[in-house]
Amino acid sequence: MIIKQVHIENEKELQDVRVENGIFTEIGLNLQAKSNERVIDVTNKLMLPPFVDPHVHLDSTLTAGEPEWNESGTLFDGIRIWSERKKTLTREDVKERAVKALKMQAAHGVQFVRSHVDVTDPELVALKALIEVREEVKPWMELQLVAFPQEGILSFPNGKELMTKAAELGVDAIGAIPHFEFNREYAVESLHFAFELAQKYDLLFDAHTDEIDDPSSRSLETVATLALETGMKDKVTASHTTAMGSYNDAYLYKLMRLLKMSDMNFIANPLVNMFLGGRFDTYPKRRGLTRVKELDENGLNVAFGEDDIKDPWYPMGNGNMLDALHMGLHATQIMGYSQIMDAYRFVTTNGAKAMHVMDHYGIGVGKPASFVIMDSDNFYDALNTRATVMLSVHNGDVISETKPAETQLYIS
Repeated sequence: MIIKQVHIENEKELQDVRVENGIFTEIGLNLQAKSNERVIDVTNKLMLPPFVDPHVHLDSTLTAGEPEWNESGTLFDGIRIWSERKKTLTREDVKERAVKALKMQAAHGVQFVRSHVDVTDPELVALKALIEVREEVKPWMELQLVAFPQEGILSFPNGKELMTKAAELGVDAIGAIPHFEFNREYAVESLHFAFELAQKYDLLFDAHTDEIDDPSSRSLETVATLALETGMKDKVTASHTTAMGSYNDAYLYKLMRLLKMSDMNFIANPLVNMFLGGRFDTYPKRRGLTRVKELDENGLNVAFGEDDIKDPWYPMGNGNMLDALHMGLHATQIMGYSQIMDAYRFVTTNGAKAMHVMDHYGIGVGKPASFVIMDSDNFYDALNTRATVMLSVHNGDVISETKPAETQLYIS
């Protein structure tokens, strides 16, 4: 296969890209097609690495309104409603919804997904189902699973045992939810336990961290310290960290030094946290997001996730990472032209770094041939127009093709 005349990651020069046996084998000017080689001419279109969603919840996806809608819009009501829906989970139910959501994402060019899976369920129904899904979708989607203790580790009956069982079943990462534990002591102890578990089973770490507007929620400093002192460093991710949006600048100045030393990753979820955040404020009203711009400017890896697709925490979503990015850039005021042009990294490379898959991700000779072609010649226009993902190729195999819509105006 040879892809003709593309702009690779906003480069002005048009290049050709050759794919053989699922690998990028040649990138250059005016490559000549070989005998019987498929030629795809996409002149003046944009080639990007595949989109990455490093934070979603496939166990709860597509359950909005079951058994009730979250009319208050709070995180805590979402947890309450999910606790009821969780009681009715079956293997078939979880698998059907998860695969449907993954196919929605695949249609939008997403090829790498990290899903948190609630393991505060004595039977671990959702986890067992998603382990099966992870294998079934391998030909077209790389899926990671995080053992996520939605109702706490120490604050939930047998929480430690369930987390250990999840590790033994074969998750990719260990999670935590320190801000939801009963008290600060439990929060700290839960993080120490989770790190020990991740190290014992040689797993990544990704915790829901300080997903609250409370400026006194400071579990991030414990996560960063453990990332540094255990040596896990870039194997560690802190998701949400929305309390950082309420920290005072003096404390953040001190904290930032530690964060940079830790080399850890951050994942913000703009759609969901703009919806959930600031619910207890009147005015002034907080945005409910972490300090994306400051983290990024300090050289820390920050990615965006979609988080929820039509579930008790967020009633919308269709698997398109451009929606999360569009909201995130507005909410964090990262809106300079060059910033927007470069913003695709928040939903591509930065997510891949957080997932620790950079050894087989990216456009370059010798790498697996996974990429998307967008109906635009640059990312500024692609984001502004929600450009169609015309072609999505995963390890050399075309997994989706979409023809851009044509509009005719009959007005003068």
